[in-house]
Amino acid sequence: MKPAKRGVVLATCLWLVMASAETWALQPPEMQGQTGLILVVGAEGLPEYGQQFRRWAERWQQAALDGGVPCSLIGLNPATEAETSPSTDAPPATATNEDDRNRLLELLSVEAAKETREPLWVVFLGHGTFDQKSARLNLRGPDISAEDIAAACRDNHRPLIVVLCSSCSSPFINALSGPDRVIITATKDGNEVQYSRFGEAFSLAIGSLEADVDRDGQTSVLEAWLYAARRTDEFYRSEGRLATEHALLEDNGDAKGVRAELFEGLKPASTVQKDDPAAIDGQKAAKLCFVRSRAERRLTADQQITRDALEAQLELLKQRKSNMDQTEYLQQLETIFRALAEIYESAEGQSP
Repeated sequence: MKPAKRGVVLATCLWLVMASAETWALQPPEMQGQTGLILVVGAEGLPEYGQQFRRWAERWQQAALDGGVPCSLIGLNPATEAETSPSTDAPPATATNEDDRNRLLELLSVEAAKETREPLWVVFLGHGTFDQKSARLNLRGPDISAEDIAAACRDNHRPLIVVLCSSCSSPFINALSGPDRVIITATKDGNEVQYSRFGEAFSLAIGSLEADVDRDGQTSVLEAWLYAARRTDEFYRSEGRLATEHALLEDNGDAKGVRAELFEGLKPASTVQKDDPAAIDGQKAAKLCFVRSRAERRLTADQQITRDALEAQLELLKQRKSNMDQTEYLQQLETIFRALAEIYESAEGQSP
């Protein structure tokens, strides 16, 4: 096939992919698998902080409602927790502050043991501490350490996304990093002890399209993190204050987080590119969304895995384009586009 004709075929395949995505209907919550959110609101310390934490939590709860994600809430009053915990196999809401730690550990054990490709989200809003040996999250009653959470997730059988919007949160990366995990912290080390504002911006980004840089109708974890990190940095600069927090993202299992300053748009800057793309954090986070688009919700977990693999092939192909014969490049491009179109067409034909 001549390059010109092949270009027409590629355009048609791409149009089929986009058209299918635009016409998909929302999948009802009961059909969306077992994605779950454990939302933890820590001890407020001062009333003004408590008001902010509750506002952030309300945004996460609304995002969970929009995305059809069951939300188990820990740290507010028991009535609120019971109303916002639709998961039937989760431990019941507790009546005393001292039980927040135990309930979190129980929920982590229950959710982590589920055999599913749907991710578990664990989000903490509050304060943290670090004694040069162990990092802890401040809960009502006894605090919980990074080692405690790591032990509860040791037998995890599903993707895990942990977002820690607190001071002193960076050491949690060392404890929780691993395959199929995304860890986000508000600080770059345990010695950033001041009140963290990162949670404010992240709660704004996760349920809206304001941070949707690639305009695919959904905000990825990577997009939300970049938005929150940059917006937090802008706060300190606009106030003429020294920044006391620097967010990190870790998603390749090497226990080394990356800073937002190293990215240009959604890609690592050319100055930090390495021979091994997997060595750069952000690729897994770019594929995960809390509130999924209509198109994304129609895909099964297996279809998502296949789609992601094809898109990874497409990215590698683009990187090799300058060293390839044009005909060979177009042939491989067409093969990938056809495979993607088949996935979308198959998903469109499935009953919602």
